[in-house]
Amino acid sequence: MARRIEVEFAGGMKVNARVADHLIRTDQPLRGGGQGSAPAPMDYFLASLATCSALYALEFCRTRGIPTEELKVVMEIEKDRRRKIYSPIRIRLSLPPGFPEKYRPAIVRAVNLCTVKRHMDTKPDFEVIIEESGGSGEGGG
Repeated sequence: MARRIEVEFAGGMKVNARVADHLIRTDQPLRGGGQGSAPAPMDYFLASLATCSALYALEFCRTRGIPTEELKVVMEIEKDRRRKIYSPIRIRLSLPPGFPEKYRPAIVRAVNLCTVKRHMDTKPDFEVIIEESGGSGEGGG
């Protein structure tokens, strides 16, 4: 069964998404014509990449009994103005004291398995489907 995310227009440049029982609010920054009352959609995308990467690092440590109190993940983003995308994106891992040297390459591999990153690495197929508002989506006279 396909997952479903319903979107609602909440006035101005606010566009919200309902994901299961959660409402994700977005707004454009002031310079983009919004009120800056919520993160912009791209902010959520970048945050999803950072939090997914952190989750994989956390799980890597937890499954090996490595303390995570001082584990830290920071994502740094630069904008490539020529291509108009964020690149490079750097994920910095600050490992806890005593982190085993033998696991350093493995935790990097684990972070690279992040589901969000894998969707960027293997571009999904996108379809835009036109439907008539308030109807069944079928044409008519």
